[in-house]
Amino acid sequence: MPTPSSAADSRGRDWFHRAVVYQVYPRSFADSDGDGIGDLKGIIGKLDYLAHLGVDAVWLSPVYRSPQDDNGYDISDYQDVDPLFGTLEDLDELIEGLHARGMKLVMDLVVNHTSDEHPWFAESRSSRDSSKRDWYWWRPPRPGHEPGTPGAEPNNWASFFSGPVWEYDEHTGEYYLHLFSRKQPDLNWENPEVRRAVYAMMNWWLDRGVDGFRMDVVNFLSKDPALPDRPLAEGELYSHDRTGYVCGPRIHEYLQEMHREVFAARGPGLLTVGEMPDVTLEEAVLFTDPARSELDMVFQFEHVNLDWDGGKWRRKELRLTDLKASLGRWQEGLGERGWNSLYWGNHDQPRAVSRFGDDGAYRELSAKMLAGVLHLHRGTPYVYQGDELGMTNMPFAAIEDHRDIEVLNHYREATGALGLDPAEVLAAIGPLNRDNARTPVQWDSGPNAGFTTGTPWIAVNPNTAEINAAEQLGRPDSVLTFYRELIRLRHDLPVIADGDFTMLLPDHEAVYAFVRRLGGHELLVLGNFSGEQQAVDVGDPSWAGARILLGNYPDAAEARGLDLRPWEFACRLRPVG
Repeated sequence: MPTPSSAADSRGRDWFHRAVVYQVYPRSFADSDGDGIGDLKGIIGKLDYLAHLGVDAVWLSPVYRSPQDDNGYDISDYQDVDPLFGTLEDLDELIEGLHARGMKLVMDLVVNHTSDEHPWFAESRSSRDSSKRDWYWWRPPRPGHEPGTPGAEPNNWASFFSGPVWEYDEHTGEYYLHLFSRKQPDLNWENPEVRRAVYAMMNWWLDRGVDGFRMDVVNFLSKDPALPDRPLAEGELYSHDRTGYVCGPRIHEYLQEMHREVFAARGPGLLTVGEMPDVTLEEAVLFTDPARSELDMVFQFEHVNLDWDGGKWRRKELRLTDLKASLGRWQEGLGERGWNSLYWGNHDQPRAVSRFGDDGAYRELSAKMLAGVLHLHRGTPYVYQGDELGMTNMPFAAIEDHRDIEVLNHYREATGALGLDPAEVLAAIGPLNRDNARTPVQWDSGPNAGFTTGTPWIAVNPNTAEINAAEQLGRPDSVLTFYRELIRLRHDLPVIADGDFTMLLPDHEAVYAFVRRLGGHELLVLGNFSGEQQAVDVGDPSWAGARILLGNYPDAAEARGLDLRPWEFACRLRPVG
């Protein structure tokens, strides 16, 4: 029976160097019982599809017991499965099914905060003398202010989900800290009892067969204990300066302790990934340097914030030169130590082809081009469910069509306290909101895209007749087939997994070009990020005669020069030395 990839292959490389990870957002993946919400049995029913795609690991977004205030990222019991998704026995079956097909399971883990319905928090808020009072961040009102009124909060930090980070608790007369929803109170990692409880829970999951963790906002665990006010920008009610909690003073200490207490004794073969908003390249090198024993890789956000114009809801045109400068800098910075995670999208980002490509006439070509350019970088690629089909953003018509707490809170604040025009707010929300990626996976052209026999929790994209897995599975030129070929190349060619990286044409406004080198092979990667034909000169005309490994046009293998047609992708391999 096949088993998941071992810790290292025959050349001594870490298994994840040649791996591809597929993210499943369970709520929207596949519904087995007709209640309109995806579940674990639905995922189990699609394991052969994932095996056919060729991925090595599945990153499972939270399925823990939860009130679902933030779609499962508010956890009320770390050691149980929410009935929405199934049972612990279903999860055991999923782990067994993945392992039987040679795939690993990476659980999403949220330990910066819990749900306010977690027993830890219920005990913490029961009284100021509670034994768990210091498991969370509690502070009295600001002196000279009426408790529970604006300005009485202990500091002026802004929540990611609008408003202040503080919620007043009348029962104990103090505020608790929540960087996200008021129903997501932050754990106090300064307390060693909190850390021991978290490590015990993580070990419990590893004992159950889980192969690692993707850790949500893990660089927020360490706060400045003084919780100081931060500067306010013009027009801000609360400060969006994150200096008080991004990569705080003890973050490396905590992650090294976690490694010792959870991972070190188990040996290699697991995967630890840290989601880290606002992390710098310099910090990422420290987090992922194997000699420091912290994490295998981080998710950084620099490249997916380049089209923000001072904030998420104010978008600007993305310049390809800026994208290349950003990704190229991370490739170089983590070239000697550490490791990159590679992604265009996930459950917190809009659909990749709508954001970075052309989701109209060139949808399939640009979806393939984006995949080709991404997967051939140095790092571990992540495929978000549906991107392998070229799924697009959703044409939401009204605020009532949305489900995301971030969107709903922003709309309420923007149209209420700020007095902005509702139509303009809705239009601004459209391109980058998280619900774009959370519409159901489009399995076929039937009712509800084959996702459910019931009423889906969020509407299915109306283009399902055109974009669905059933249509693409048997088509040799489909986006899905292209992804399979890309994944196979990473498995087969050491130059992709471990070659060095050299950016070419950094100032070209439309062409993304780079070379990978390892031993006796060089790989040239070219991608046209435009709907116009582009002349390409990489300074070495002999590349035109190199063998084309993969392209996104039907005649890609035919002999031709390096110039690129609209949204064209091509990679060429040649021997050196």
